[in-house]
Amino acid sequence: MALYTYDPKLVAVILGGVPLSGFADGTFVSVEQNEDSFSLQVGTDGDGCRSKSNNQSARVTLTLQQSSASNDILSALHNTDILSPSGDGITPLIVKDNTGRSLHSAENAWIVKPPTSAFGREPENREWVFETEAMLHTVGGN
Repeated sequence: MALYTYDPKLVAVILGGVPLSGFADGTFVSVEQNEDSFSLQVGTDGDGCRSKSNNQSARVTLTLQQSSASNDILSALHNTDILSPSGDGITPLIVKDNTGRSLHSAENAWIVKPPTSAFGREPENREWVFETEAMLHTVGGN
């Protein structure tokens, strides 16, 4: 009987070669492909035809603590992208579980918009949303 251990501290999010840190409690990163890989159309006689989508784009949501220094990095990258006419905010993005075999990687990723900034008695989380042109997914165990 095998026993496996998952350690959220060993999930790496690397943007443009820079490891990000200061993740919020709970779900701190999620990766979702934007479109189904395949769709099915069934005719009146019951025969089906499967259609492959070539859209491999994905959306990545990263939740940081308000105090995370990675907020500064992401703000600078997003501002650079807005001010640059040549898309200088487009960068590689990797999400890797170092206690397992899951790996999500995209050559071209960018920040969709800055997170909502809320200020209250307690620190608030910052939710950054990235879009990718094409993402490769390996969803593995650990």
